[in-house]
Amino acid sequence: MEELLTIALIVFLAIPAPLLIAMHFISKWKQSREIGRSEERMLEDSWLLSRRLEERLESLETILDGALPNWRRRI
Repeated sequence: MEELLTIALIVFLAIPAPLLIAMHFISKWKQSREIGRSEERMLEDSWLLSRRLEERLESLETILDGALPNWRRRI
């Protein structure tokens, strides 16, 4: 009886266990490749913020061009 249990354990560890572990990590890998709703929202917010900052920078450059025409050469 003890030998049968040992053989069953060896067979389980040799065949199904590695398959289960591989399937687990494959599913985790696929899940991590997908972007979730919160990440998508954060990405959209970051993109909108960068657009607003770019517009503000362009406005500042326009003001500086009018007030100090040669400000770019001084940098």
